Amino acid sequence: MRPPHFRLNSFLSPNPLDDSRFMSQSALIDRRTVIDWLGIMPFMIFALLFLILPTLYLVGGAFLTPDGDFTFKNIADLFSPNIVSAYWISIKVSIASSLGGAVIGFFLAWAIVMGGVPSFVRSGLLTFSGVASNFAGVPLAFAFIATLGRTGLVTVLLRDLIGFNLYSTGFNLLSFLGLTITYMFFQIPLMVLILTPALDGMKREWREASEILGASTWQYWRMIALPILWPSLLGTTLLLFANAFGAIATAYALTGSSLNIVPILLYAQIRGDVLHNPNLGYALALGMIVITGLSNVLYIWLRSRAERWQK
Repeated sequence: MRPPHFRLNSFLSPNPLDDSRFMSQSALIDRRTVIDWLGIMPFMIFALLFLILPTLYLVGGAFLTPDGDFTFKNIADLFSPNIVSAYWISIKVSIASSLGGAVIGFFLAWAIVMGGVPSFVRSGLLTFSGVASNFAGVPLAFAFIATLGRTGLVTVLLRDLIGFNLYSTGFNLLSFLGLTITYMFFQIPLMVLILTPALDGMKREWREASEILGASTWQYWRMIALPILWPSLLGTTLLLFANAFGAIATAYALTGSSLNIVPILLYAQIRGDVLHNPNLGYALALGMIVITGLSNVLYIWLRSRAERWQK
């Protein structure tokens, strides 16, 4: 007969097999962690070299003189009338294009998801939206000049077929309205791509319950659908605003220096021969980073609220 204390000691003593199994599982977890980190390392290196370090360089340069001395003059110069006007024009173009893109894109997304269109139409529209949302820069500017310019295809067809001269109404492609319409070409598809999953997340049971309770279609959208979709709508509109505010290639290729917006003024300060002041350009870039950063932070916050509703 073994003494009782022997059984207690054997129960409390570690089992070598359990230890080896625990060590193998720990090694497997460590190996997976290393593999996961190696997988995201290229992205982290890319973000560091092309996003974080350039941003830090711009922020530092905004508070330096060309000789390398610390100064607040560049920040103070941002409040000069010419620069304030450039920021205001950029904000107005961004607001107009984002609101137009949000409204038209919402109805397109609604038609794709809830309008009962055939599946091939849905897939075609989503494919086109994915391409058009990335179509910008010089090709987009040339496409609009060839379409809505003074000798563009649509302008000539309107004049020859129905006798309507578009430019006699005061329209000018190289103006605030023309740039806003051009921006909406990639703003509308971006709205469709982002809002379609949100509309897909609307549960059919909500609509059925409202109909059982006697609610009309307008009451369903006003009391149920729109309050749920409102964070997604507002957040995506803010994302469109940031997307338009930082665009330069399309605006520069379309209007040149005739429209005084911040990206073009920034380009003139850094690369121009007359307005060459790189440090003021860094300050302009810092102001753009602050505005677009706030828009993106609000978009992420509103997006998280929308996802909470749709879970």
